[in-house]
Amino acid sequence: MAKGYIACFLGGKGGVGKSMLAANFAFAFAAESRSKTLLLDFDSKAGGDQNIITGMTSKKNIKELGDFPGAIDVRALQQFVISHPAGVSYIGMPNDPMAAAAVNADGLGKTLKAVTEMFPLIVIDCGSELNDLSLKALEFATAIFLVCSADVLALNQSKRIYSELVTMLFPKDMIQVLVNQAVQGHPVSPDVVGKTIGKPVFSTILKDDQTCVQALNAKKPIVTVAKNSPFAKGVFETVRKVIQKNVFQSLAKLQKSPDAGKQKKGSVGDEKKAKNAWIDLKIRIHKSLVEEMDLSKDDDKDPKAKIILKEQTKKLVVDLLGKEDTSGVINTRDDMNQMVKEILDEALGLGPLEDMLSNKSISEIMVVGPEKIFYEEGGKIKKSEVIFSSDRQVLNVIERIVAPIGRRIDEKTPYVDARLSDGSRVHAIIPPCALNGGTITIRKFPENRLTYKDLVKFGSVTQNMADFLRISVEAHRNIVVSGGTGSGKTSLINILGSFIQANERVITCEDSAELDFPQDHVVSLETKPASLEGEGGVDIRCLVKQTLRMRPDRIVIGECRGGETLDMLQAMGTGHDGSMTTVHSNNPRECIGRLTVLVQYAGAGLEPKAIKEMISKAVHLIIQQTRLDDGSRKLIFITEIGGMQGDVVTLQDIFAFKQEGIDKNGKIIGKFQASGFIPNFIEKLEAKGYNIPRGLFRNE
Repeated sequence: MAKGYIACFLGGKGGVGKSMLAANFAFAFAAESRSKTLLLDFDSKAGGDQNIITGMTSKKNIKELGDFPGAIDVRALQQFVISHPAGVSYIGMPNDPMAAAAVNADGLGKTLKAVTEMFPLIVIDCGSELNDLSLKALEFATAIFLVCSADVLALNQSKRIYSELVTMLFPKDMIQVLVNQAVQGHPVSPDVVGKTIGKPVFSTILKDDQTCVQALNAKKPIVTVAKNSPFAKGVFETVRKVIQKNVFQSLAKLQKSPDAGKQKKGSVGDEKKAKNAWIDLKIRIHKSLVEEMDLSKDDDKDPKAKIILKEQTKKLVVDLLGKEDTSGVINTRDDMNQMVKEILDEALGLGPLEDMLSNKSISEIMVVGPEKIFYEEGGKIKKSEVIFSSDRQVLNVIERIVAPIGRRIDEKTPYVDARLSDGSRVHAIIPPCALNGGTITIRKFPENRLTYKDLVKFGSVTQNMADFLRISVEAHRNIVVSGGTGSGKTSLINILGSFIQANERVITCEDSAELDFPQDHVVSLETKPASLEGEGGVDIRCLVKQTLRMRPDRIVIGECRGGETLDMLQAMGTGHDGSMTTVHSNNPRECIGRLTVLVQYAGAGLEPKAIKEMISKAVHLIIQQTRLDDGSRKLIFITEIGGMQGDVVTLQDIFAFKQEGIDKNGKIIGKFQASGFIPNFIEKLEAKGYNIPRGLFRNE
C-alpha cells in the first residue's frame, strides 16, 4: 500500500464546527475512495465531542496511545481503535480535562509515523489552538484545513492562525481554507474570507443547523444518515474536489520530493550558480529587512525583548520571501527553514558562526575573510562548508560582537580583543591590516566549568599530579603556567583557581575576562581601550597596581605580556603568595628567559641577573602546558624553581611526560613520570604538621 496522507483540521476559534467537519470528512472520504480512514481526536479542550459526533468510543484513548511504550503496528493499534461499518477507525480524547491536558505529544510522534503505513488517510481534529499536541500533528501533516465560519470574530482569529502557520514556515499551498456554516447573502462571504485571510477559499459548506442537531442527538455522522442534506452535500463536494484535484498527492510532492532542494549532478558551474542564487536572495532580503526594521533594538540584557524582536523579524522575513521569486532556489520547506534561519542569524546573531558556536564539540572558530571559515574539533582544524555572504557581513558580525562591551574597531584601530556573552574570547582584525578581509578568531568558553577530574579523564594529568597541584595551591605557592597559543593555559588557571580556599579574596586582571573561579569572593578587573582621542585607556599594568590597594589575598593575571610582569613578581615576593599568571613559552627554561625579557619592558633598567634573582625568589612552580601533534593537551612538566647558582636559575622537574611513540591512528603514546624529587616546600609543610603522602612522587 502506498504511504497514507494526514489531513489536519484546525479551527480559527471554537464554535466554527471544525470537529463536526473533520469527522464527516473522514466518513465521506472513506465512502468516496472506498478505503479505510483513521480519525484521531487531538482536541484537548473539547474532549469527548468526537464521541458524540461519531457515536463511537474507542477502546483506549489518545493519552494511553501517547504513553504506549511499544512499537505501533497493526496488532498494537487494534487495542486502541474502534471501527465503524462505514470504514472509519477512531481513537478519541479522554473526557477528563486533567487527563486530556496530560497527553504526551512527543509519544504520539511514532504513532503518526506508523499509521501512514496502515491507512490511506488519517484525519486529525486539532482543535483551535497551536499547542504542543496540534503542532505535533501539523509536523506530520500533508494538508492543513483551516476552518472558518461566516462570522467576523471567527474570521479575525482564522487570519491570526493563518499568519502564525506561515511564520512557522508551513507552505501556503499546504493550508486550505474551508468556510463552514456559510449563509447566502451574508456580509462575511467566501470572497471576503479569502481576501481577509490572504488565501482563496478551497470549499464552502452551507449552514444546516437542523440536520446537525438531529445527527448529534442520534450520535451519528451526518454523511451516513442525511446524505442529501446541505451540510452533507458540502462535505462530499469538498472530498470530491480533494480527490479529483489530487490535492494530497500534490502536497506530498511539495513536502517530500526526493529531488527537491537538491542540485542535480552536473557541472561545477551549475553548483556555483545555485550557490550564488542562494546568496543573492539572502542579500536582497537582508537589505529589505534593514530598510523596514530597526535591528539595532537587539538587547542582550533583555531576553524578552530579544525574543519579541526575533519573532517580529522572522515574520517580516517570511513576508519578504513571499514577495520574491524563489523558484529554483527554495524548493522545500527545509530550504525555507534554512533560508529564514540564515537571514535571522545574519540580522540578529553572528551569521554562519551561530551553528558552530552552539556545537559543543567545536573549541575554536577561525574566520579568514568571507569565504574561508575554519574550526577546531577534537584537536584537529577543519574547513567549514558554510561561508559569509560578503566582506560587509564579516564586518557586521565583528561590530555586533564588540558593540555591547564598549569596544571599537575601525581603520584607525583595525584590531580588537573582546568576548561573547557566554565568555568566549574573540580577537578580530580588519583591513587594511588583514589582507584577506575581516579575520575573526573565537576561543569558545566551555559550557561547563572544567575540573581536575576532567583533566585526569582526558589524560592531561595523572591523579597524583592533580593532587600535587591542589597541595601547591593550598600551600600558597606562586605559580606560572607556561605554554603556547591554544595549549590550554587559561583552562588550567581556572582549574588551579578552583583549589583556592573559599575564605580568601581573589582579584583577577585580564585583557578580556575569561577566568571563571567558583569562589564567591572574586573581584574581576578588565582592561579598557583608549578613546578616539587616545585618552582614558587602562592597561594590565595599571590594573595590577590597583589590586595592591584592594587588600588581595591572591592576584591572578590572565597573561603577562609586558611591564606588568615586574609588578606581578613584586607582588608575589611581597606578601601575596599563592598568586598565578600565564606566559607564552615552550618549556620551563625558556619561561625564565621570557619572564626576564618581559620585566625589561617595564623600563626599570634592571640587570638580567637581578631580574633572575627576583624570579627565583618570587616564583615557586612552573607548569608547562602543551598542545601535542595529535591535538591532545597535556601538562608535560611541573617544575620547581630552586634558587640561583651563579647567573643561572636552578630548575628541578617534579613530574614530566615522556613520549614513547605514535599509534596507527596518529595518537601520541607516552606516560607521565615522577622524577622522585621531593619539592622543598613539602618538607616545610610537613614540619608544620601537614601529612603529605610521599607516594605522590613515586611512579606506580
